[in-house]
Amino acid sequence: MDIKQLEAFAHVVENNSFSKTAELLHLTQPTISAHIASLEKELKIKLIVRTTKEIYPSDAGRLLYEYAKKILQLRDEAQEAIQTFTREMRGTISLVASTIPGQYYLPKLLQSFRKNYPDITFNIQMMDSSQVVDCVATRGAEIGFCGTMIDSPKCVYREFAQDRLVIVTPNTPEYQQYLKTGFPTAQIMKETFISRESGSGTRKETEAFLAAMGVDPSRLNVAIEVQSTENIKQMVSEGLGIAVLSRSAAENYCEFNRLLAFDFDNVSMRRKLYLVRHKNGVLSPIAQAFYSFAEEYYAEAEEHK
Repeated sequence: MDIKQLEAFAHVVENNSFSKTAELLHLTQPTISAHIASLEKELKIKLIVRTTKEIYPSDAGRLLYEYAKKILQLRDEAQEAIQTFTREMRGTISLVASTIPGQYYLPKLLQSFRKNYPDITFNIQMMDSSQVVDCVATRGAEIGFCGTMIDSPKCVYREFAQDRLVIVTPNTPEYQQYLKTGFPTAQIMKETFISRESGSGTRKETEAFLAAMGVDPSRLNVAIEVQSTENIKQMVSEGLGIAVLSRSAAENYCEFNRLLAFDFDNVSMRRKLYLVRHKNGVLSPIAQAFYSFAEEYYAEAEEHK
C-alpha cells in the first residue's frame, strides 16, 4: 500500500464515485481504478463493490477505510507540523570557519540554505583550523568548518568536501618550464617558501603530504609565515617565493596570469574538508537544521562531480 492508493480509496468511499474522486485528485478515472485494483490485488480481497446503480465499500473496505483515514490524517498533521517548524525557524547560528572552507565553500551553502530559511542569520568568525576546533570544543560556536582533522576528544568530524592543493609560483619563464611536467618534488628544497601559520589546515596537510613523499618539512626554506591566503598570493605573484595553496584560492590569480599552479610531478594533492561539532553537545534546532542541510548539500555536490 502507498499513500496515493489509500487517498484514492478513501475518496471513492466518501464520494461513492470514481469520477468525482478523479476530479478532486486531478487524476484520470482509469488511474483511480488502477489504484483501487492494485490495493485489492495486494490485499487479496474485494474493497469496493460496483453495481449498475451504486458504488460502496465491502466489509473489508469499511475496515480499511477507518485505517486509511488515520493514515491520511497523520500525513496531513505531519505536513502541517513541518510547515509550522519551517515558519518558526528563526534566530542566529554561530559558526567558525578556517580560510578555505569559509571563503570558497560556505558562501554557496549559506545562499542555498537561506532560500529555505530566510529568517535564520549567521554569526561567522574566521580563524585557522586549530582555533576552529578549540572554539567548538569550548562551545564558543555550535558548528565549525575546517581544513584538517585536529585531534580533540571533545569534537566529532564529518567530511563534507575534498580540496585540491597546488604549488603556486610566480608566472615567469623559470617556472613555466614545469607546465607540462608538474613541479619537481626535489626542486621544492631549493626554493624560498611562503607558508601559512602553524595552526593552518593547509599547512598541516601540506606537511603531511610532503613527508609521505620523502620530503622533510622542517628542512624547507620557509622565509615568511602569514595568516592570510590573500597575502600569500600577492607575495608569490611579486616573486618573494613559492607556496602551497588551495586550487580554489589560487584560481583568480591564475586566471589573470599572476600565478602558475602545479601538481607535484603531476601527482595530485588532495585533502578533506570537515564539518565539526561538539561530541556531547546538542545543537539548537536551527543549528541542527543547518548541519543536516550542509551534509546533504555537499553529498549531492560530490555525487555530481
